[in-house]
Order: sequence, then structure tokens, then C-alpha cells
Amino acid sequence: MGHREDLLEGAKSCLLEKGFARTTARDIVKASGTNLASIGYHYGSKDALLAQAYVALVEGMSGAFDAEAGPEGAPGSLERFRWVWSRIADTMREPGSVWRLSMEVMTIELPEVRAHLAAAQREGGRGLVALLMGVPEEEVSDEAADTLGRFYLTLMTGLIAQWTFDPETAPDGDALTEGLRRVVEAARED
Repeated sequence: MGHREDLLEGAKSCLLEKGFARTTARDIVKASGTNLASIGYHYGSKDALLAQAYVALVEGMSGAFDAEAGPEGAPGSLERFRWVWSRIADTMREPGSVWRLSMEVMTIELPEVRAHLAAAQREGGRGLVALLMGVPEEEVSDEAADTLGRFYLTLMTGLIAQWTFDPETAPDGDALTEGLRRVVEAARED
């Protein structure tokens, strides 16, 4: 690997160990075996590097959805919804979960970092739509990413908050699916 990749891997490691606010440039350099000048040269700033590392960590979570048999349930079904949200909840149970880091990242007020992460939001929503609806990401329209994708991201943010605050009572895929089923039933009655 080159310095750019080494820095990204070092930053990912530091984020999971120390979080965003407590990670210094020297921590990243030590973890990556590079030098301080490399951060500025390759990423512009420590914060920009950490933002990219965070996005890479979130993107790496897709492995939790690579079941041998593939997602359960037909695209768009309650079974598929349960399968996806159960996998997401399972990743929140893991020690050093990237989702707990997400709560810290949500509160960062650095414009450069927020701009980078805001740009990644649409793609995160697009990925959730693709997974839940059973289509390739490139086939998810911007309109679907901006509506259904944002709905799923809002659900994800609330789930992250609940798992961070109180993992003992946080909902799992079954509870979320039952809640959605009740919403759909109530909507049908109207």
C-alpha cells in the first residue's frame, strides 16, 4: 500500500479506538507508519482524512449483508425488511461498532467534515433502497434515494441513537418490522 491507503487504514483504526474528537494527527501517523506531511499532501487535513475514513468504515459494513443465500424475502416485503434491519441491529451489538462512532460524528461542527459526510448521505440512502428493494444501486433513482433513502436513513439514525443510549431496550429487526406492519395496517384502514 502507498501512504494514502496507509493513512486511511490508520485513520479507520484510530476512529474505532479513540473516536473522532480524541484522534490526533500523530495518532494516525503512528497507526499508519507514515509521516505528518502525508496527511496534508493526500487529504488536505486530518479532519478530511477522518471523514473519509468514517465513510469507508460505514461502506465496509455492507459485508454484514452478504449472506450466502442472499437476503431473505421478496424485494420490498416485510420479510426482507426484517432481514435487513436484523442484520443492522446485529452489527450494533458488536464491540467497537462503527454505529456508536456515528453518534459522535453526527455532532461534529466542522464544515469540511460535514460537507463530505452530507455528500455521502445520498449514497447511503441509495444503498439501503437497493438492498431493501432488491435492485442494483445504479438503478436507484435520485428521487428514490432522496425520499425512500432518506426515510431509511432517518430510521437508521434513530436506531443508532437507541442502541447507543440503551442497548438493553433498543429494538431489533423483529420489533421494527412489527412496528412497520402496524403502521401499514393503520394506513389501510384510513
